[in-house]
Amino acid sequence: MTVFMGHYVFINDTGRCIGCEACTVACKAENSVPLGVWRLRVKYVEKGLWPNTKKYFVQLRCNHCEAAPCVRACPVEALFKRPDGIVDLDQTRCIGCKACIAACPYDAIYINPMKGVAEKCNACAHLVDAGFQPACVQVCPTNAIIFGDISDPKIQEILNSKPWFVRKPETGARPMQFYLAPDMSAVNPLVVARPPMGQWNEMPAPGEKPQSGRW
Repeated sequence: MTVFMGHYVFINDTGRCIGCEACTVACKAENSVPLGVWRLRVKYVEKGLWPNTKKYFVQLRCNHCEAAPCVRACPVEALFKRPDGIVDLDQTRCIGCKACIAACPYDAIYINPMKGVAEKCNACAHLVDAGFQPACVQVCPTNAIIFGDISDPKIQEILNSKPWFVRKPETGARPMQFYLAPDMSAVNPLVVARPPMGQWNEMPAPGEKPQSGRW
């Protein structure tokens, strides 16, 4: 994947994330996000068989893509890409048509139920412009969220020294959110093999005969 210089990026260290949700609370508080919708979500992926199991926490937000599909899809140019790479949204132009929601491959845009217009993570651009880090970065107790310009030597050192993944690279959107993941399954749960049949998951599919007579 080509790495573009002069572009703000998020780096999420899934090995450090403890799933405390401090980032989601800070995001809601800083951006007045209504109940029931999210700019930032934390999901978890479990892998393995008991007692050898692992749980990975993954932060999901706008990926501030280099070739953002939402920007191309917006018919009124409410979504736009700033010179620093942050994908932002002008709510005064938004007509709530949801074209951006359909175009986003990361399910990162929602309609504000109070305003009827689209909203998404904009990396707390008002804080960034004032010289601060996004709210989620500021409150993370384990430093699992890193934000900065990809041309920064510190950011380059992290990306060059550790394996990283991006979500859905096949879309061609060129996402600028990198995951330092000890296992690919933390980012793509579909790579996890289905576990052997057990007591509670061996019910036959419709039209399939029971294998053990239990059901």
